[in-house]
Amino acid sequence: MQTQNKIFDDLSQLMTNALGVAQGAKEEAETALKGMLDRWLADRDFVTREEFDAVRAMAQKAREENDALKARLDALENTGG
Repeated sequence: MQTQNKIFDDLSQLMTNALGVAQGAKEEAETALKGMLDRWLADRDFVTREEFDAVRAMAQKAREENDALKARLDALENTGG
């Protein structure tokens, strides 16, 4: 009976170690994949969300200023001056 418990203990320890190794390999693979993806994205010159939002805000402001200037020009043309 003592031998059987020792076998189960050893088997349990072996499974625990195997799961630990598998978890470590999974984390290492995820880290490597994330690094590869980050490098690939950086090589593509994609803009960040913050950069995109900043340029979009600048374009919106320029559009509004353009509309205001057009309205002033139309008003000046209509008054003849």
